Amino acid sequence: MTDTLKKYLTPDHSTRLQTLHLAESWQAGLAHQHLPPQVVSLLGELSAAAVLLAGNIKFDGSIVLQLQGNGPVRLIMVECTSELRLRATAHLDEDAHVPDTSSLQTLLNPDGQGRFTVLLDPSNRPEGTPAYQGIVPLEGERVAQALEYYMRHSEQLETRLWLAADGRHCAGLLLQRMPGATAPDDRPDGGADTWAHCLALADTLKPEELLADSPDTLMRKLFWQDELLAFPAQHVQWHCPCTRERVADMLRTLGQAEIQSILAEQGHVHIDCNFCGKPYEFDAIDCTALFLDQAEQQPAPGSDSVH
Repeated sequence: MTDTLKKYLTPDHSTRLQTLHLAESWQAGLAHQHLPPQVVSLLGELSAAAVLLAGNIKFDGSIVLQLQGNGPVRLIMVECTSELRLRATAHLDEDAHVPDTSSLQTLLNPDGQGRFTVLLDPSNRPEGTPAYQGIVPLEGERVAQALEYYMRHSEQLETRLWLAADGRHCAGLLLQRMPGATAPDDRPDGGADTWAHCLALADTLKPEELLADSPDTLMRKLFWQDELLAFPAQHVQWHCPCTRERVADMLRTLGQAEIQSILAEQGHVHIDCNFCGKPYEFDAIDCTALFLDQAEQQPAPGSDSVH
């Protein structure tokens, strides 16, 4: 089963439907992140939501979704580009206790001060110009409810989501009523009957079906009587831009003395990407090589140099 986002449109063009199923890319994202099952579920649901929304942005760039609060989980953040490259992370308190019965509110919003943030960041954004940012209170017990609250209050778009995730898959279904929708035959309902029909069918969906079925299978099961307009599938992949070269550049900024101090204490330098958790390790030889180029560029003592 490939990791795909599929888009559909009802015959009267009044309702957009999108469905998503991730397996390989989701497992790649979790490979170096050791999170409690409840946090994995929230992270996966937010990841599915980000991909579903990124599939509709009209610019080259990325969408970032953030759940932030003062609970055992401080931050859950997902970024998805317009090319459907995804990365996601969660930050917990060091001694966080996450019971199996935890909800979005108990994990992130015990004091009622939690926030849900959406950032839209075009790749051609002029330097010094901030990305668009929308912030609303963190409402609801699930990620879908938090995002629906945002869409209702910030985007004024009728949007419903069904999201599910575990350690193997994350998946989602999005229904969105098109703004200013009118049926091709000029019926005055503006697609209201279609919207109600789609909601009624989608509300029968169970989380286990979302996780088990491919997008095509899911849509056939739910909308087998409807002649939906289908669009080509879009591939989704996990992508974190961390590399060994970038980590090496960061270590150089610490300076040779600091690196030697870490080596003397630990015998190696170990760095985990603070986004995806991928580990990078540098031994004594690696650390020496970090500063060889710099040493070669320095003039030898007593040599002539032009200033």
